[in-house]
Amino acid sequence: MALRGSLTLCARLPLFYGFRRQIGLLMLLLHTVNMVGAQIRYSIPEEMKKGSVIGNVAQDLGLDLKRLLSGRARIVTGENIHYTELKTDKGILVVKERIDREQLCGDETPCSFSFEVILENPIELHRVTVEVLDINDHAPSFPNRDKHIKLEISESAVVGVQFPLQSAEDLDVGQNALQDYILSPNDNFILKQHANPDGSKYVEMVLQKPLDRELHPHLSLKLIAVDGGTPQRSGTVNIDITVLDANDNAPIFNQSVYKASLMENTMKGTSIVSVNATDADSGSNGLITYSLSKTKGSAANVFSVDEITGIVSVSGQIDYEKDRKYEVRVEAKDQGGLTGTSKIIFDVVDVNDNSPVINIMSFSSPLSEEAHPGTTVAVLNIKDADSEKNGQIKCSIDVKLPFKIESSITNYYNLISDQHFDRESVSEYNITITATDMGSPPLSSSTKLHLKISDVNDNAPLFNTNSYSAYITENNSPGATIFAVSARDSDWNQNARVSYLLEETQVSGSPVSTYVSLNSETGVLSALRSFDYEQIKQLQLVVKAQDGGSPPLSSNVTVKILIQDQNDNPPQVLYPVQTGGSLVAEMVPRSADVGYLVTKVVAVDVDSGQNAWLSYKLQKATDRALFEVGLQNGEIRTIRQVTDKDAVKQRLTVIVEDNGQPSRSATVIVNVVVADSFPEVLSEFTDFTQDKEYNDNLTFYLVLALAVVSFLFITCLVVIISVKIYRWRQSRIMCHSNLPVIPYYPPRYSDTLGTGTLQHVYNYEVCRTTDSRKSDCKFGGASSQNVLIMDPSSTGTMQRIQSEKSILDEPDSPLEVSQIM
Repeated sequence: MALRGSLTLCARLPLFYGFRRQIGLLMLLLHTVNMVGAQIRYSIPEEMKKGSVIGNVAQDLGLDLKRLLSGRARIVTGENIHYTELKTDKGILVVKERIDREQLCGDETPCSFSFEVILENPIELHRVTVEVLDINDHAPSFPNRDKHIKLEISESAVVGVQFPLQSAEDLDVGQNALQDYILSPNDNFILKQHANPDGSKYVEMVLQKPLDRELHPHLSLKLIAVDGGTPQRSGTVNIDITVLDANDNAPIFNQSVYKASLMENTMKGTSIVSVNATDADSGSNGLITYSLSKTKGSAANVFSVDEITGIVSVSGQIDYEKDRKYEVRVEAKDQGGLTGTSKIIFDVVDVNDNSPVINIMSFSSPLSEEAHPGTTVAVLNIKDADSEKNGQIKCSIDVKLPFKIESSITNYYNLISDQHFDRESVSEYNITITATDMGSPPLSSSTKLHLKISDVNDNAPLFNTNSYSAYITENNSPGATIFAVSARDSDWNQNARVSYLLEETQVSGSPVSTYVSLNSETGVLSALRSFDYEQIKQLQLVVKAQDGGSPPLSSNVTVKILIQDQNDNPPQVLYPVQTGGSLVAEMVPRSADVGYLVTKVVAVDVDSGQNAWLSYKLQKATDRALFEVGLQNGEIRTIRQVTDKDAVKQRLTVIVEDNGQPSRSATVIVNVVVADSFPEVLSEFTDFTQDKEYNDNLTFYLVLALAVVSFLFITCLVVIISVKIYRWRQSRIMCHSNLPVIPYYPPRYSDTLGTGTLQHVYNYEVCRTTDSRKSDCKFGGASSQNVLIMDPSSTGTMQRIQSEKSILDEPDSPLEVSQIM
């Protein structure tokens, strides 16, 4: 579900465009381009599959797909991992990487991440926020679930004494997080649950009936933690209790809650706070050791406590940007097994230890000297990881430069021109942008931009020819180089810098950009996929060469890519059909003679030419001396007389091979029953069924293929007859005429009976009357040049026919000129 954000007008970018009218009048039109900052929000569950659609960005932003392509829309994010991907050809936002809400946000709710969609020409900037919803994909787990919780409790422990237990950890949040603890039924203990300020729960086991070591020296319980998700998940840990004698006082802390503040980046080993607990018992039962309870998150790895003195010190990295607050529980345990607990809350104080980070999102260089004041030159993203004043940023540049800095949306700044440019006076600018935070002492960072002012562009790039033809063999590796186009521009410097673009055309209903890619700098065309000759035989695309001027000038060229066939398809057996359902077997009467046609194996190969020539061989048979397979036609015949000694069940394995290099093959199993009547076969069917697999769908494909072939055959036959009749009538008219007649035939006319594997033949016929030698139509002569134009629009060459001999040897003979392309 997408929530459409409000659109905020950020800047207006006037640009000049010029064009020449036919009457010679030069006019300048001022177009105003608005850079609109929009904010949209999507909500998706975590763990979505790669390629899953998040939302239609083009629709939600009100943008046209052509705008996304022309503006080279892209996603900009400051994170190392790109979780999303923008499909500019469809305008949709899809999942690129697996999103784990717990890894992304931890306990923070709601969990979301933001990025920007930026477009150019004109520059537009839109913010997209994706909220990641939690799913119940984690079960509660105890820190040491493989180890038992071992407690030593004195039998003199009074009713109501509390024993802290390990807290379970559930990485999910909300309703999917840890909800409840359950203690296995027993007579001595009940469970008491407590809530921390952050909403997490911890439990204590409360003694409700005195222990009797003489009756039960050991107790084994189970602590179960359950969440509130659907389906509900749980985790279990075993509690082993050893009952001790004569320790009836638990340690007591002098404070129930300790609070301390510490600066981030505090060095390891620094003492923070000291805890103190007392035990009224004497002797070994009064000796106390301190320890930190296993806690959720990273607090257990950041702090440590001295077992004897109770001094808590830093043992890990303190980073305010990661954790602003820590809560840990400290335990005081005497030698008799009684334990007292207290809580320590650490507040982390931010230190200005992060300098602003400047990222250049977009930079328009070179810039035309005709650019109007207010033109956006660059878009900058400046962030400071610190908080409050330490994270507030002030951006500045040299006041002597004709530029100014304006803030657009959060953390984004626009570098805007402040006056007209004069390239003849100043051809380039070195701009230093400085970002300073408000911390004490303040930290700053800077970046430099080198802006060049370009000249006026008035020459378009030109290709060497009007069209190109390239060849590539099918099953190529993606990324293989196909062809390289080249164009030249007679302008100077940036105006002569040519970049190549692929015009958006359709090939079989898909954009041509999904088939090939074009290197914008070198003009090298590369395949984006492995081509299949059986699916597509050629690609025709348009390449645009565009210079770097403003406004840019361009020219187009047509590139035809011809796919060459490979033997990459094995034969497909159409009959007999192999299914896993009912049994299909061929019946041969015992009276069958030599040469009896049992059945015929029918197979096809979708390749073309010699790769589609098929041969049939008998690979295995129950009785090789009884059957043979026709090498070319696949007919299975008997090679001797069937006798009563021949087995009723015959199993033949036929292999079908094509003529490719290397050849490919397919096998089919033909079941033959030697019997004179159907009842004899029924008794044998039960043994056959386990070895037969038939595909009922192939029957439908066979009928469909036969129907299509029949339709194409009839269509071709009608076309051939029509063409033959038409040519015969034209020939009759010309040959009986008293004047020389040169009939016109369509260029590139090819014989429709061709197989498609040979090149086209162009035929031209000239019929003359008996006295045509006296007419004005002359042939021969060393100085004469007769030009035969095949096709003005084609790339084929014009051939000149020169002959010193007389072509017209006989009065009534026709003249035929053929050209093989």
